[in-house]
Amino acid sequence: MLQGGKWGAVDVSGYLRVGHTDGARRTVQADAQTGLDTRWGTQASRAPGAINNGRDSTDGALDLSLDQWRFRVAYKERDDIGTGTGVASALDPEGHIYSQAITSDLTYDNRNLAEDWAVNLQASVMHYTELTDLTLYPAGTNFFGLGVFADGVIGNPAKWERHGRLGGSATYTGFKMHRIRLGLGAEREEVYKTRETKNFHTNFTPINTGSRADIIDVSDTEPFLRPQGRTKRYLYAQDEWNLGKDWTLTAGVRNDHYSDFGSTTNPRLALVWEAAYNVTTKLLYGTAFRAPSMSELYAIINPVVTGNPDLRPEKIRTLEAAVSWQPLTKLQLGMNFFHYEMKDIIRLINSVYQNNGQQNSNGLEFEATWDAVKDLRLTGNYSYQRSVDEATGQPAANAPRHHLYLRTNWRFTPGWSVDPQVNWVSDRPRELGDPRWT
Repeated sequence: MLQGGKWGAVDVSGYLRVGHTDGARRTVQADAQTGLDTRWGTQASRAPGAINNGRDSTDGALDLSLDQWRFRVAYKERDDIGTGTGVASALDPEGHIYSQAITSDLTYDNRNLAEDWAVNLQASVMHYTELTDLTLYPAGTNFFGLGVFADGVIGNPAKWERHGRLGGSATYTGFKMHRIRLGLGAEREEVYKTRETKNFHTNFTPINTGSRADIIDVSDTEPFLRPQGRTKRYLYAQDEWNLGKDWTLTAGVRNDHYSDFGSTTNPRLALVWEAAYNVTTKLLYGTAFRAPSMSELYAIINPVVTGNPDLRPEKIRTLEAAVSWQPLTKLQLGMNFFHYEMKDIIRLINSVYQNNGQQNSNGLEFEATWDAVKDLRLTGNYSYQRSVDEATGQPAANAPRHHLYLRTNWRFTPGWSVDPQVNWVSDRPRELGDPRWT
């Protein structure tokens, strides 16, 4: 449900969406417990069995605008989230996760603050909750020979987070042929509360018989994650330079400093050529990073994953060449060739997060948008990539070779539309060493 209008001088819009899906119901022939059964002579595995991918979803947002001011608040809830193939790669058909995110932001955007100057200021906050009910390994498991669990290895971690952000940017157009943008900001991220109940000791032996009746609260003594916080500061500069007729060069650099792992600096370049009235070409280069999450840094006393406070951020270097062509008024086509190199990839090695490995990829993308008739729009894109793990020379795990997306939007009557979509992902290699790897 989507609605917009006026409330006096205030522009108002909002939406509400409620949904449910059972998710894909593919069958897993063998899981992690299958291997434990073979090793310890048990028969606890639930494989063959269906993966658990269902969820209920509720989304809502309200947007208010007045002159240079804009206020937004949003709510996002996911309930009964299935655990897929299981958090520990052992099927868990009853396991579920709950998450809730409440966000709000206030923006001041003045494009005529003074001659040649524009300014944008933003403050935002978010509160996030995550609750779980997980059976890591099923009833009857002899967890690595440490003892039989009557009702399985059960762990129910929960966490509460709050995030705050302040940022601003200024744009100056007083120099001929240049558009200069400067920005800075700060963020605070806190896991301010954690809770955990489980039926196993710190050495992963069962508490008593390992039943649900043996679950205890270890939030104050043996939590999976202790409350943590970190601060991020950033600043950036960018110059959009009109080199001449039909040519534009954008150059920028950004520095991010995290209180837990230090600083990283990343440049970007974009050269754009308007080759014809209906053809645009682009050449882009840049570097970026992914900061390690709180769990990747600080998770403890966990049979599935252990954090590593010495982690460095993942880094990526990208190069792209793209062309956009509009042969007809109602038809737009695009093609993109890309290459990227990743290093310091964060991976689980013997259940501990580590910076391990490098990966490179080459690929291409096609996209098209066609307004077939007045009320019917067809869009789609296809991508192919070949990603290689440099340590093994084998295809990189979990990087799909093919991805096809198709969408139709038909506004068959005022206020109503039909919007079917198809999303197809193919040839996603498994981790080398996975017994199912081919």
